[in-house]
Amino acid sequence: MSSYVKAKEVTKMANIKSWESEEVGCTINIDYDQCSGCGECVEVCPTEVYELVDGKSTAPNVDECIECCACVEACPTDAIEHSSC
Repeated sequence: MSSYVKAKEVTKMANIKSWESEEVGCTINIDYDQCSGCGECVEVCPTEVYELVDGKSTAPNVDECIECCACVEACPTDAIEHSSC
């Protein structure tokens, strides 16, 4: 008889918010479970894509994005995923 025990797979549903720009052709995803609300993305974005709302980053101005990826590089918790970066 084998002592093999099958591990139970646990799936955590991520709390990810998405902003899509058809005009620019990019999507910005922010993982709210990882976002600390530090505002680094707000500070480094040259086109003011980001705003903090209720302690979390949002990207309401995604149509202004120039796809420089500064937000992704600046985020200390890796909460931002950008389709161009």
